[in-house]
Amino acid sequence: MKPVSNNTPEWMLASLQERRQQDLMRRPVVLDSPQRPNARINGQEYKAFCSNDYLGLANHPALVDAMHEGALQYGVGGGASHLVCGHLKPHQQLEEALADWLGYDRVMLFSTGYMANLGVLSALAGKQRPIIQDKLNHASLIDGALLAQAPLRRYLHGDVASAEKLLSKSPEAGLLVTDGVFSMDGDLAPLADLSRLASDHSWMFMVDDAHGLGCMGENGKGSLSLTGLNSTSLPILVGTFGKAFGTSGAFVATSHDYADYLTQFARPYIYTTSMSPAMACATLASLQIIQSDEGQERRDKLARHIQYFRRRMQALPIRLMPSDTAIQPIIIGDNRLTLEISERLRQLGIWCTAIRPPTVPVGSARLRITLSADHSDGDLVLLCDSLEQILTSEE
Repeated sequence: MKPVSNNTPEWMLASLQERRQQDLMRRPVVLDSPQRPNARINGQEYKAFCSNDYLGLANHPALVDAMHEGALQYGVGGGASHLVCGHLKPHQQLEEALADWLGYDRVMLFSTGYMANLGVLSALAGKQRPIIQDKLNHASLIDGALLAQAPLRRYLHGDVASAEKLLSKSPEAGLLVTDGVFSMDGDLAPLADLSRLASDHSWMFMVDDAHGLGCMGENGKGSLSLTGLNSTSLPILVGTFGKAFGTSGAFVATSHDYADYLTQFARPYIYTTSMSPAMACATLASLQIIQSDEGQERRDKLARHIQYFRRRMQALPIRLMPSDTAIQPIIIGDNRLTLEISERLRQLGIWCTAIRPPTVPVGSARLRITLSADHSDGDLVLLCDSLEQILTSEE
C-alpha cells in the first residue's frame, strides 16, 4: 500500500479503523492518586476494582519507607546488567530471601514478568526442544516460545488429557508451561497433574504464578502450596512483584544447574539493566509483610471479600467464571455492551475496565473485577449493589 500524505502507512490507518469499528480501541488512563481502591482519575474519585494490587501493598508505608531508605543508600538506578556491575547487595538479599521462602536453590531477578518469561523460554526451548502450553497462557509465554523459535502446541485450557495427547505425539522432550492462576479467568491450573505428566514424559515443567504468589496458599506461597508442589516437582517457578507484592519486577526460582544455564543463555537477563536497588529494598519489605501476621490478615480479608462477592453475584443473571481467586470476571460477550456496562459503573463511582479481544477470546469480552485486601466491606457492598442495579436492568 502507498503511504498517505501525512506519512502514516495506509495499512496502519486501516488497522486502527478496524479496531474502532469493532469497539476494540484501547487507551491508557492517567491516575493522579496512588494505587489504591480510592482512585482519582481526571479529577473524579472512584472505587477501583481492576488493579492487580491484591493485598493492597502498593501504597503501604513500610514499602514507601524501604524504597526511600534504599534510594538513599544505594541510589535509584542499577547502572548495568547483573553480570557487569549492576548486581547490588539489595538484589542479592532479595534473591536469597525469596529462595529461602519458596524452598529453591536459587532465585534470579528480572526487570519484568514479561522479560522473565521471554528469558526462560528462549533459553530452555529451541528448534529441537518444543513447547507445549495452555491455550489461555499469558501473552508473554506465547511470545517466549516465538522468540525461542521452538515448535509450539497449545492444549485445551486446563485439560490434562489434551496436554498428554500432545506430549505423547512429540518426538522430542521439551518444556511444559502453564500459568498458575490465569489472569483473565482467575481459575487455577491442574498443577499436580501437569507436574506428574511432565515427569512421566521427562519434560521440563514451568509455572508462571504471577497472580497466585503472595495472596494465596500457606504463608502466601501461591499455587505452589495450594497444589502440594515443591522445587522437585516444579523445577521452574516464575513470579512477579507487580501484583500482590505491590512493587515491580520479577524472578525465576529454580535449581543451581538451571540458574547457571539461564545466567549464560537467557538473553533478557544478560543484556538488561538490573531493577532499581531501591525497588529491591521495597520488594524485600513487601516479602516480609507477606510472611508476617499482617500478611495473613490481609489474605484472610481478601478471602472474605471473594466469598461475599460470589455469594452476591450468584443471584444475578450473569455468567460468573468459576474462580476462587481475587480475579472475578463477569462474561458479557459483546464488546460494545461490555463498554457500556463499564461506563455505567463509572457513573456510579466504580472504575472497572472493559477487557476485550485480543486480550481475551472473541465473544468473551468481560468485566475483569479484581478484589483487594485494601477494599473495605462498604466498597464490596457498593460494587455488588451497583452491579445488581445495572445487570438486572439489562435483562
